[in-house]
Amino acid sequence: MASDVAAPIVSPELDVSDAGAGPPARTSPALGYGLSVLLVAAAGIVAFVVDRLVATPNLSLIFVLPVIVAALSFGWGPALVSAMLSVAVDDFFFIEPRFTFRVASPSDVWALALLLVVAAIASTVGAQSRGRALANRRAAEQAEALHRLAHAVIEAQPTTALLKIAAAALSQIFDAPAVVLAEKAGKLWLAATGGGAQPSAADMEAAHWSLANDKATRGETYPFDQAAFDFWPVQTSHRLVLGVKLQGLSGGRPRDPGRQVELVAAYLSAAAAGAPGEKRRRSA
Repeated sequence: MASDVAAPIVSPELDVSDAGAGPPARTSPALGYGLSVLLVAAAGIVAFVVDRLVATPNLSLIFVLPVIVAALSFGWGPALVSAMLSVAVDDFFFIEPRFTFRVASPSDVWALALLLVVAAIASTVGAQSRGRALANRRAAEQAEALHRLAHAVIEAQPTTALLKIAAAALSQIFDAPAVVLAEKAGKLWLAATGGGAQPSAADMEAAHWSLANDKATRGETYPFDQAAFDFWPVQTSHRLVLGVKLQGLSGGRPRDPGRQVELVAAYLSAAAAGAPGEKRRRSA
Protein backbone atom coordinates (compact mmCIF):
# COMPACT_ATOMS: atom_id res chain seq x y z
CA MET A 1 0.00 0.00 0.00
CA ALA A 2 2.82 2.39 0.89
CA SER A 3 4.15 2.38 -2.67
CA ASP A 4 0.92 3.96 -3.94
CA VAL A 5 1.03 6.82 -1.46
CA ALA A 6 2.65 10.11 -2.34
CA ALA A 7 4.94 11.79 0.14
CA PRO A 8 3.23 14.55 2.11
CA ILE A 9 4.28 17.38 -0.18
CA VAL A 10 2.29 20.15 -1.80
CA SER A 11 1.09 19.89 -5.34
CA PRO A 12 2.58 22.67 -7.47
CA GLU A 13 -0.93 23.60 -8.60
CA LEU A 14 -2.22 24.08 -5.06
CA ASP A 15 -0.77 26.89 -2.94
CA VAL A 16 -1.35 26.46 0.80
CA SER A 17 0.86 29.25 2.07
CA ASP A 18 -2.10 31.29 3.35
CA ALA A 19 -4.40 28.48 4.45
CA GLY A 20 -4.86 30.12 7.83
CA ALA A 21 -3.35 29.66 11.23
CA GLY A 22 -6.48 28.24 12.82
CA PRO A 23 -8.21 29.41 15.98
CA PRO A 24 -6.35 31.35 18.64
CA ALA A 25 -4.54 29.44 21.36
CA ARG A 26 -6.34 29.07 24.69
CA THR A 27 -4.95 29.55 28.17
CA SER A 28 -2.83 26.56 29.14
CA PRO A 29 -3.81 24.62 32.29
CA ALA A 30 -0.43 25.34 33.92
CA LEU A 31 -0.88 29.08 33.37
CA GLY A 32 -4.37 28.90 34.87
CA TYR A 33 -3.10 27.24 38.03
CA GLY A 34 -0.22 29.70 38.29
CA LEU A 35 -2.45 32.74 37.94
CA SER A 36 -4.85 31.29 40.52
CA VAL A 37 -2.00 31.14 43.03
CA LEU A 38 -1.13 34.77 42.24
CA LEU A 39 -4.76 35.76 42.81
CA VAL A 40 -4.66 34.24 46.28
CA ALA A 41 -1.39 36.06 46.96
CA ALA A 42 -3.00 39.34 45.89
CA ALA A 43 -5.97 38.64 48.16
CA GLY A 44 -3.52 38.01 51.01
CA ILE A 45 -1.90 41.42 50.43
CA VAL A 46 -5.31 43.10 50.42
CA ALA A 47 -6.26 41.29 53.62
CA PHE A 48 -2.99 42.40 55.25
CA VAL A 49 -3.66 46.05 54.36
CA VAL A 50 -7.27 45.84 55.59
CA ASP A 51 -6.11 44.15 58.77
CA ARG A 52 -3.70 47.01 59.47
CA LEU A 53 -6.12 49.84 58.63
CA VAL A 54 -9.48 48.52 59.80
CA ALA A 55 -10.37 46.64 62.94
CA THR A 56 -12.37 43.76 61.45
CA PRO A 57 -13.10 40.48 63.24
CA ASN A 58 -12.79 38.28 60.15
CA LEU A 59 -11.10 38.64 56.78
CA SER A 60 -12.25 35.34 55.28
CA LEU A 61 -14.63 36.86 52.74
CA ILE A 62 -11.72 38.58 50.99
CA PHE A 63 -10.42 35.15 50.01
CA VAL A 64 -13.66 34.21 48.26
CA LEU A 65 -12.87 36.72 45.50
CA PRO A 66 -9.84 34.92 44.00
CA VAL A 67 -11.83 31.67 43.98
CA ILE A 68 -14.65 33.26 41.97
CA VAL A 69 -12.22 34.91 39.55
CA ALA A 70 -10.30 31.64 39.09
CA ALA A 71 -13.50 29.69 38.48
CA LEU A 72 -14.78 32.11 35.86
CA SER A 73 -11.41 32.51 34.15
CA PHE A 74 -9.68 29.13 34.37
CA GLY A 75 -12.21 26.46 35.35
CA TRP A 76 -12.99 24.18 38.26
CA GLY A 77 -9.50 22.76 38.89
CA PRO A 78 -7.68 26.08 39.41
CA ALA A 79 -10.66 27.33 41.44
CA LEU A 80 -10.41 24.35 43.79
CA VAL A 81 -6.69 24.94 44.26
CA SER A 82 -7.43 28.60 44.89
CA ALA A 83 -10.07 27.69 47.51
CA MET A 84 -7.77 25.37 49.44
CA LEU A 85 -4.87 27.80 49.27
CA SER A 86 -7.14 30.65 50.42
CA VAL A 87 -8.14 28.69 53.52
CA ALA A 88 -4.49 27.92 54.27
CA VAL A 89 -3.37 31.55 53.86
CA ASP A 90 -6.26 32.86 55.94
CA ASP A 91 -5.54 30.34 58.69
CA PHE A 92 -1.76 30.85 58.75
CA PHE A 93 -1.62 34.66 58.58
CA PHE A 94 -4.90 35.98 59.98
CA ILE A 95 -6.32 33.45 62.45
CA GLU A 96 -5.04 33.38 66.03
CA PRO A 97 -2.52 32.06 66.87
CA ARG A 98 -0.90 33.53 63.79
CA PHE A 99 1.89 31.93 61.74
CA THR A 100 0.65 28.47 62.61
CA PHE A 101 -2.11 26.25 61.30
CA ARG A 102 -3.57 25.74 64.79
CA VAL A 103 -6.91 27.44 65.50
CA ALA A 104 -7.60 28.54 69.05
CA SER A 105 -11.18 29.76 68.83
CA PRO A 106 -14.13 27.53 67.80
CA SER A 107 -15.64 30.53 66.00
CA ASP A 108 -12.54 30.72 63.82
CA VAL A 109 -12.91 27.03 63.02
CA TRP A 110 -16.44 27.72 61.84
CA ALA A 111 -15.22 30.74 59.87
CA LEU A 112 -12.63 28.65 58.05
CA ALA A 113 -15.15 25.89 57.38
CA LEU A 114 -17.62 28.44 56.05
CA LEU A 115 -14.93 29.95 53.85
CA LEU A 116 -14.18 26.52 52.40
CA VAL A 117 -17.87 25.79 51.76
CA VAL A 118 -18.55 29.19 50.20
CA ALA A 119 -15.41 28.92 48.09
CA ALA A 120 -16.38 25.41 46.91
CA ILE A 121 -19.88 26.57 45.95
CA ALA A 122 -18.54 29.66 44.21
CA SER A 123 -15.96 27.64 42.30
CA THR A 124 -18.57 25.12 41.14
CA VAL A 125 -21.04 27.78 40.00
CA GLY A 126 -18.31 29.84 38.37
CA ALA A 127 -16.84 26.83 36.58
CA GLN A 128 -20.26 25.81 35.28
CA SER A 129 -20.86 29.34 33.99
CA ARG A 130 -17.48 29.33 32.31
CA GLY A 131 -18.20 25.93 30.76
CA ARG A 132 -21.48 27.18 29.29
CA ALA A 133 -19.79 30.31 27.99
CA LEU A 134 -17.04 28.27 26.32
CA ALA A 135 -19.60 25.90 24.81
CA ASN A 136 -21.55 28.84 23.39
CA ARG A 137 -18.35 30.34 22.03
CA ARG A 138 -17.41 27.02 20.43
CA ALA A 139 -20.84 26.74 18.80
CA ALA A 140 -20.53 30.30 17.47
CA GLU A 141 -17.07 29.57 16.05
CA GLN A 142 -18.31 26.40 14.35
CA ALA A 143 -21.30 28.21 12.86
CA GLU A 144 -19.03 31.01 11.63
CA ALA A 145 -16.68 28.51 9.98
CA LEU A 146 -19.52 26.72 8.19
CA HIS A 147 -21.08 30.06 7.22
CA ARG A 148 -17.83 31.16 5.60
CA LEU A 149 -17.56 27.87 3.70
CA ALA A 150 -21.19 28.11 2.55
CA HIS A 151 -20.54 31.60 1.17
CA ALA A 152 -17.52 30.31 -0.72
CA VAL A 153 -19.66 27.58 -2.29
CA ILE A 154 -22.44 30.01 -3.23
CA GLU A 155 -19.95 32.42 -4.76
CA ALA A 156 -18.46 29.52 -6.78
CA GLN A 157 -14.93 30.34 -5.73
CA PRO A 158 -12.06 28.47 -7.44
CA THR A 159 -11.28 25.01 -6.18
CA THR A 160 -7.95 26.05 -4.68
CA ALA A 161 -9.54 28.82 -2.60
CA LEU A 162 -12.47 26.60 -1.62
CA LEU A 163 -10.18 23.86 -0.30
CA LYS A 164 -8.24 26.40 1.74
CA ILE A 165 -11.46 27.66 3.30
CA ALA A 166 -12.58 24.08 3.99
CA ALA A 167 -9.30 23.26 5.77
CA ALA A 168 -9.51 26.44 7.83
CA ALA A 169 -13.15 25.62 8.68
CA LEU A 170 -12.22 22.14 9.91
CA SER A 171 -9.41 23.57 12.01
CA GLN A 172 -11.73 26.17 13.55
CA ILE A 173 -14.54 23.69 14.20
CA PHE A 174 -12.32 21.27 16.12
CA ASP A 175 -9.67 23.72 17.33
CA ALA A 176 -7.14 21.29 15.87
CA PRO A 177 -4.84 20.93 12.85
CA ALA A 178 -6.70 19.90 9.69
CA VAL A 179 -5.86 19.02 6.09
CA VAL A 180 -7.58 18.55 2.76
CA LEU A 181 -5.92 16.01 0.46
CA ALA A 182 -6.68 15.80 -3.25
CA GLU A 183 -6.06 12.89 -5.61
CA LYS A 184 -4.13 13.48 -8.78
CA ALA A 185 -2.82 10.77 -11.09
CA GLY A 186 -3.71 8.12 -8.54
CA LYS A 187 -1.77 9.79 -5.73
CA LEU A 188 -2.78 12.06 -2.86
CA TRP A 189 -1.40 15.56 -2.54
CA LEU A 190 -1.63 18.06 0.28
CA ALA A 191 -4.12 20.54 -1.13
CA ALA A 192 -4.77 22.77 1.88
CA THR A 193 -3.97 22.96 5.58
CA GLY A 194 -5.46 24.58 8.66
CA GLY A 195 -3.68 25.17 11.94
CA GLY A 196 -0.23 24.40 10.56
CA ALA A 197 -0.96 20.71 9.90
CA GLN A 198 1.72 18.51 8.33
CA PRO A 199 0.63 14.86 7.88
CA SER A 200 3.28 12.17 8.12
CA ALA A 201 3.87 9.27 5.73
CA ALA A 202 1.72 7.07 8.01
CA ASP A 203 -1.05 9.66 7.82
CA MET A 204 -0.86 9.72 4.03
CA GLU A 205 -1.09 5.94 3.92
CA ALA A 206 -4.22 6.01 6.11
CA ALA A 207 -5.72 8.74 3.91
CA HIS A 208 -5.06 6.72 0.76
CA TRP A 209 -6.75 3.67 2.31
CA SER A 210 -9.72 5.83 3.36
CA LEU A 211 -10.23 7.12 -0.16
CA ALA A 212 -9.71 3.73 -1.83
CA ASN A 213 -12.17 1.96 0.49
CA ASP A 214 -14.59 4.88 0.96
CA LYS A 215 -14.37 4.52 4.75
CA ALA A 216 -13.28 6.79 7.57
CA THR A 217 -10.14 5.96 9.56
CA ARG A 218 -9.19 6.86 13.13
CA GLY A 219 -5.71 7.94 14.15
CA GLU A 220 -3.63 5.82 16.51
CA THR A 221 -6.00 2.91 15.98
CA TYR A 222 -5.22 -0.40 14.26
CA PRO A 223 -4.32 -0.82 11.44
CA PHE A 224 -3.11 2.80 11.35
CA ASP A 225 -1.47 2.97 14.75
CA GLN A 226 1.21 5.40 13.57
CA ALA A 227 -1.26 7.86 12.02
CA ALA A 228 -2.18 10.93 14.07
CA PHE A 229 -5.05 12.16 11.86
CA ASP A 230 -8.60 10.90 11.43
CA PHE A 231 -9.63 10.82 7.76
CA TRP A 232 -12.95 10.96 5.91
CA PRO A 233 -13.23 10.40 2.12
CA VAL A 234 -15.22 12.76 -0.09
CA GLN A 235 -16.22 10.97 -3.28
CA THR A 236 -16.71 13.87 -5.69
CA SER A 237 -15.21 14.44 -9.11
CA HIS A 238 -12.13 15.82 -7.31
CA ARG A 239 -11.78 12.79 -4.96
CA LEU A 240 -10.79 14.41 -1.70
CA VAL A 241 -9.89 13.28 1.81
CA LEU A 242 -10.54 15.44 4.87
CA GLY A 243 -8.24 14.95 7.86
CA VAL A 244 -8.30 16.30 11.42
CA LYS A 245 -5.71 15.66 14.12
CA LEU A 246 -7.97 14.84 17.07
CA GLN A 247 -5.35 13.13 19.21
CA GLY A 248 -4.06 15.02 22.24
CA LEU A 249 -6.68 17.77 22.32
CA SER A 250 -6.90 19.57 25.68
CA GLY A 251 -10.65 19.03 25.86
CA GLY A 252 -10.46 15.39 24.79
CA ARG A 253 -11.68 13.75 21.63
CA PRO A 254 -15.08 15.01 20.38
CA ARG A 255 -17.91 12.53 20.86
CA ASP A 256 -18.97 12.37 17.21
CA PRO A 257 -16.55 14.32 15.01
CA GLY A 258 -17.92 12.73 11.85
CA ARG A 259 -21.07 14.85 12.00
CA GLN A 260 -19.22 18.15 11.57
CA VAL A 261 -16.85 16.69 8.99
CA GLU A 262 -19.81 15.42 6.97
CA LEU A 263 -21.18 18.98 6.84
CA VAL A 264 -17.92 20.25 5.37
CA ALA A 265 -17.87 17.30 2.96
CA ALA A 266 -21.45 18.08 1.90
CA TYR A 267 -20.49 21.65 1.04
CA LEU A 268 -17.54 20.41 -1.02
CA SER A 269 -19.76 17.88 -2.78
CA ALA A 270 -22.28 20.61 -3.55
CA ALA A 271 -19.52 22.81 -4.94
CA ALA A 272 -18.24 19.96 -7.13
CA ALA A 273 -21.74 19.18 -8.37
CA GLY A 274 -22.28 22.82 -9.28
CA ALA A 275 -18.97 23.22 -11.12
CA PRO A 276 -19.29 23.83 -14.89
CA GLY A 277 -17.25 20.75 -15.81
CA GLU A 278 -19.34 18.54 -13.55
CA LYS A 279 -22.58 19.93 -15.02
CA ARG A 280 -21.39 19.09 -18.53
CA ARG A 281 -20.53 15.53 -17.50
CA ARG A 282 -23.91 15.03 -15.85
CA SER A 283 -25.86 16.42 -18.85
CA ALA A 284 -23.90 14.14 -21.20
